Amino acid sequence: MPLYRDEAIVLRTHKLGEADRIITMLSRNHGRVRAVAKGVRRTTSRWGSRLEPFTHVDLQLAEGRNLDTITQAETLTPFHSRLGLDYERYTTGTAMLETAERLVVEEKQPALQQFLLLIGGLRALTSPERIPGAVLDSYLLRSLAVAGYAPSFDVCARCGDPGPHRWFSPAAGGVLCGDCRMPGSANPQPETVLVLGALLAGDWPLVEAADARQLKAASTLVSAYLSWHLERGLRSMAYVQR
Repeated sequence: MPLYRDEAIVLRTHKLGEADRIITMLSRNHGRVRAVAKGVRRTTSRWGSRLEPFTHVDLQLAEGRNLDTITQAETLTPFHSRLGLDYERYTTGTAMLETAERLVVEEKQPALQQFLLLIGGLRALTSPERIPGAVLDSYLLRSLAVAGYAPSFDVCARCGDPGPHRWFSPAAGGVLCGDCRMPGSANPQPETVLVLGALLAGDWPLVEAADARQLKAASTLVSAYLSWHLERGLRSMAYVQR
């Protein structure tokens, strides 16, 4: 069988047979990949900790008709060991993994920007300087933008009129002017809209200087925007401390 190498983040695993697992990964060059890790559930397996969710690995795989097979695995970054003892960061990271899997739908289709965003998000999440909730919100907005759902926080999402604007609608794609306001639009404070723009741009000095109430209000709008464009919320979000 043809062999290929790639690096990937393990997103999810589930059991196969008595000793194997199917590993779902987001890879640098091949996008979303599902592959079998044979014998990984045996106590004698050398790969047990290398193929757990959050692990950044270098892989060799053999191409298969339905599923590829992992033939080698080397740990590059053990994110799971850094997040496992912190409930807030662990659950936040779980939501990031689920988002990556939901947004990268097609298998074996390159998704380099999503891969780099996930790697950067996990690195920020393991930094004690970063607020876990803000890291998640920034990752969600940026990954949605890469997937084609970029929100507008500075001009009206419908007519393009320069802001600032006082209305926000997930269905419309961001902030709205008074003429384009839709029924059910939220009315966030101007400071909250600034925080949303900073999260999308990765402007951490502005995010970290924001009031806790503004961060919470921004998180609510990010969750609404995500749910609208994914058509249903993330299962893991129920465990995230917001």
